[in-house]
Amino acid sequence: MNPVTVGTSEAKAKFASLLARVARGGEVIITRHDRPVTRLTSVPPAARHSVVAALAGLAAIRAHARPCPDSQKDLIVAGRRT
Repeated sequence: MNPVTVGTSEAKAKFASLLARVARGGEVIITRHDRPVTRLTSVPPAARHSVVAALAGLAAIRAHARPCPDSQKDLIVAGRRT
């Protein structure tokens, strides 16, 4: 699919359809005063997968983490013991 070039006002007006085009594998170049300022492309599947894996890892860490003390006083007392 060839890249589509649109101005900023057109991109704002047609943003949903431009995103749909990008989701299908297209590319959109947005210009301001006929100069390219950004390019919309889809995120590679590997990058999407790594985000999901990272979130799953964080959830696993959270499941095994110790609960925090209930109050600031408990934190101060715990800090004095170490």
